[in-house]
Amino acid sequence: MAPQHSTPDSASGPLPGLPGLPVGVADPCVHCGFCLTSCASYRVMGTEMDSPRGRIHALKAIEAGQLSLDATVASHFDSCLGCFACVTACPSGVRYDQLLAATRPKLNAPDLRSPAQRSWRRLLFALLPYPERLRALLTPLRAYAGTPLQALSRRLGLPRLLGPQLEAMEQLLPPLAPEAFSDALPVLTPAIGPRRHRVGLVLGCVQRLFDPAVNRAALAVLSANGIEVVIPPDQGCCGAVTHHQGELDQTRALATALIASFDAAVGPGRPGGSEPLDAVLVAASGCGHTLKQLPELIGTSFRAPVADIQEFLHRVGLSEAFQAAMQPLNHSDGQPAGPERPLRLAYHDACHMLHGQGLQDEPRSLLRRIPHVQLLEAREAGVCCGSAGVYNLVQPEEAAELGRLKAADLAGSGADLAVSANIGCSLQLRRHLADTPRPLPVLHPIQLLERSGCAPNGD
Repeated sequence: MAPQHSTPDSASGPLPGLPGLPVGVADPCVHCGFCLTSCASYRVMGTEMDSPRGRIHALKAIEAGQLSLDATVASHFDSCLGCFACVTACPSGVRYDQLLAATRPKLNAPDLRSPAQRSWRRLLFALLPYPERLRALLTPLRAYAGTPLQALSRRLGLPRLLGPQLEAMEQLLPPLAPEAFSDALPVLTPAIGPRRHRVGLVLGCVQRLFDPAVNRAALAVLSANGIEVVIPPDQGCCGAVTHHQGELDQTRALATALIASFDAAVGPGRPGGSEPLDAVLVAASGCGHTLKQLPELIGTSFRAPVADIQEFLHRVGLSEAFQAAMQPLNHSDGQPAGPERPLRLAYHDACHMLHGQGLQDEPRSLLRRIPHVQLLEAREAGVCCGSAGVYNLVQPEEAAELGRLKAADLAGSGADLAVSANIGCSLQLRRHLADTPRPLPVLHPIQLLERSGCAPNGD
């Protein structure tokens, strides 16, 4: 199983050339090259400096006073997706994740990126973590997203006129569901049948707008499994999108506000009830990776442990009533899977799930509970799809190449649909699977559990 990673401990001391970088973390690197085949940026760029081994060499040269962190060196760190596949692959136990986490805040220095790059990042971080701002921006696009107008615009190549970053954003824009424009989920959803557990649910800032069906499915599955769910109505972003880019002050502010929203919802006289929570759950692996690091990031966390929803359901088990109600999925977005053959699922391992949280077996185990399902594995399951937080918006060309490779891998599996547990990955996969000879729908595993165990006919 992949190791669970953590933010570097400042007690390890700084590197002389880059204050704040932990001493000794790079020492075990023997430049063997095992990381190269797993590295997504090396896969598409093919240059040593755009690999973990090359970046570690650069850090050692900076420490020795042989190299300075200038714009050129910084660009090689910006090319990194932060997928942590190299940490899983490294036979020497090099904690490249700690080096990257300590380096990324330093890449935000004004002289290391162009004014255009800095402005684009400021725009992204002023929009993506704030659902209400994003809703205001998306409201005029409701008549465009997912409509024949958008299809015509793409056929005519009009998004290319926007420039590569805005074009990449347009290419990821999905149809916008009406429920994306309001947080209408109840504060307290009771368990169906005897209550087994009581949890909080983090909605995610991007997920609640671009794929609100995932949160509805999570609520339905939890409730049907005897789990009471609390959803603070004013919760915001967890800080994952900024954390993964080294924007530490904004991350701390967002995470602190999210914790406060849960504290305000749970307690004596609170809308979420007075009893404590057994866990705080999240259905997006990028968010879960950051939420599990809050003690190191901000010195505090929720009053209950954080878990991915699949991790939690695997741990506590599906209820007997839910398992008895589960039915084969006869249809999945028009793909037949009748009694003559099982529904074939191509599972995509999100990097922050597999390499970041060390969760590999849990989602697969849950999916295998669905009757008449066959799981198919990607040939290169551990290689990033190119989403990586905002990577596909700040490095669109490299991300697009990775997206095409991952889409071809999944589509070539012979599956009826692809399964992904991270909103960024889902948007990236949908965008590139649409261009394959066999376009596949992409669903969250929790949506398949809902269709099997909650829908009257299993559809």
